[in-house]
Amino acid sequence: MIQHSSHHPTSEFPILEAQSFTDPNSALAYLNHIYDKSIETIQREFQKAVDGNISEVNVESGCYPYLGFHVESKDLCHDPSFSYGVVTEPGLYGGTLTRPNHFYQYYHEQIRLILERHNVPIIIGRSGCSIPLPFAVEHSPTDLESNQLWQIKNTFVLPNLSRIDDNVPNCTAPNTYIKPISLFSAERVDFSLHRLHHYTGTEADHFQDFILLTNYQRYIDAFIDFSATELQKEGTEYTEFVGPGSLHFTAAEARDGKINRPAQLPQMPAYHLKRADGQGITFINIGVGPSNAKTITDHLAVLRPHCWIMLGHCAGLRSTQMLGDYVLAHGYVREDHVLDQDLPLWVPVPALAEVQVALQEAVQNVTHESSDEVKSCMRTGTVLTTDNRNWELQSRELYERFRQSRAIAVDMESATITGNGFRFRVPYGTLLCVSDKPIHGEIKLQGIANIFYRQRITQHLEIGLETIRLLRESGVNQLHSRKLRGFDEPPFR
Repeated sequence: MIQHSSHHPTSEFPILEAQSFTDPNSALAYLNHIYDKSIETIQREFQKAVDGNISEVNVESGCYPYLGFHVESKDLCHDPSFSYGVVTEPGLYGGTLTRPNHFYQYYHEQIRLILERHNVPIIIGRSGCSIPLPFAVEHSPTDLESNQLWQIKNTFVLPNLSRIDDNVPNCTAPNTYIKPISLFSAERVDFSLHRLHHYTGTEADHFQDFILLTNYQRYIDAFIDFSATELQKEGTEYTEFVGPGSLHFTAAEARDGKINRPAQLPQMPAYHLKRADGQGITFINIGVGPSNAKTITDHLAVLRPHCWIMLGHCAGLRSTQMLGDYVLAHGYVREDHVLDQDLPLWVPVPALAEVQVALQEAVQNVTHESSDEVKSCMRTGTVLTTDNRNWELQSRELYERFRQSRAIAVDMESATITGNGFRFRVPYGTLLCVSDKPIHGEIKLQGIANIFYRQRITQHLEIGLETIRLLRESGVNQLHSRKLRGFDEPPFR
């Protein structure tokens, strides 16, 4: 239902073709209409340029949709239990959106909550922000000559890095007349969706709401086997499995053994065990080091997942730890350095109770041990994340930090992943497995390593999968803790 309101005039927003809505379905239909029309315009005009008719090209109307609303003091909602879907100050709120088909459920929830909690109409129209050509046209229909490329570059809008930043999630954005509705602009989202495909070898549409991250391909091999078995079960909750390249199988194909593992992998390959509601599992091998950990989570954040969890290996720092023991991180020492400019070191990164409880319960469920028995194979405490892979060669310099922080393990990714989760308001957790203890002279020999991998990787993966099951069943809204949000946050989760 479309309603025009003189109380909330559409002229307050910098948009064209503006309409007012009090129903999320109608609002999304119009949002999708504007987006599709803009994409069709850019693709049509691009074809003109390819055909040599560059002088006839006009892409002025190929712009992102815009969503805004106006809240007055009387419209504010004062329920302190809400962590998102609400604003705390009167004013104008607005911003550009993209890919409404991909983000349909997410957008629908955010719009519905604004309508319910503030009882104000949603304004939707066409912004003045052009959709860059690479985000509207995936492939060129033909090879282009250098002069054509030059003409296209000077005719169409290309991504502008000066407009793509993280000032809102970093809490460094200047005050503006119109407050942001979300952490990311449409162009920032499109940029990250484009990079996700580049790094992971899979399209953004395949990514699921629960994400596991690891630094070992052996975990991925076990996940592929698990997925094939899961899809063969009667009444399975999953629909299909998708990985890089030609790796794709449904339940029927899994039963027939038609699983083609890719020979070549992208930098950080992603694998997706999909559910119809999108609450399946995405598992990514991010490789080693905080740079990769930051890179991938910078881009995953625009998908607004319900949770990401690190399942990796670490070096144990306590003499009482055994190879194969688990470490449930409750705190982090950030020696990764890659987030220092975005998240100051003085900012604490808290553990999230919902994730911590699920991880601990999952360990008990999978190992079939009581809570007291689990203490013998799992320690909780602080993990130190370093950007120096050969930290063992500087152990004397690090000893003081180990002692002062009471760290029980050291790795290269966990603090980065949790730091970016905190920064982007994405729930996070870390469960590591002790694979060596260099300080105590326990370094894996080849035979010992193979035994360790056989015994622990499958169980570690099962714990991660059980954690996701527990989180999903407890309700995803419980995950989005107010710990992750400030006092003047954008309303969109």
